[in-house]
Amino acid sequence: MFEQTEHLYIVKNTEILSGEPIITGTRTPVRAIVEMWRQGVDPQDIPGRLPHLSLAQVFNALSYYSDHQVEINAYIERNRIPDELMTLPEQPRESTSIH
Repeated sequence: MFEQTEHLYIVKNTEILSGEPIITGTRTPVRAIVEMWRQGVDPQDIPGRLPHLSLAQVFNALSYYSDHQVEINAYIERNRIPDELMTLPEQPRESTSIH
């Protein structure tokens, strides 16, 4: 099912990411834009990293987030990689000493 939101460039489609809000015409979720922004990427720089998006789409995604923070934060948390999976196990070092 396709649902246009009150934001021009944001839609929900149950066949794409189970209905999570995405940028129209893409599979890019609003949460991806929000996470980049939270990591300190300026909105103006996001289209350079995601060239299939326009600056208007990026700002519209952030506007959607402003209006739906609880919803988007829930998607972010649901898709978060647990910290214990982010830490790589230490590899044994080869001895560099001469015997």
